[in-house]
Amino acid sequence: MALKRTNVYADDSDLFLIKEAAARLRVSEAEMIREGIHRIALAHRVWAEPFISDEETFDLGGPVDKDEIRSAVTRGHAERERRNRGDVA
Repeated sequence: MALKRTNVYADDSDLFLIKEAAARLRVSEAEMIREGIHRIALAHRVWAEPFISDEETFDLGGPVDKDEIRSAVTRGHAERERRNRGDVA
């Protein structure tokens, strides 16, 4: 991927948060900013076609109850927190 240089103005408080996160994750501040740009661009992307059609479904293998959902969300949150602390698996 070819990278292009650009200038961005940011609040001091945002830059401080970026610096902290970059140090915690052991990546460059530029990488943090690139990831942020990528995420917001994807979040606002308009797709030409739907992700799935009305005829398609996801087979979850049967009913999913609230305890299974809670467990999956809890595991996902714990994993994200681990990554945010910079813990290596």
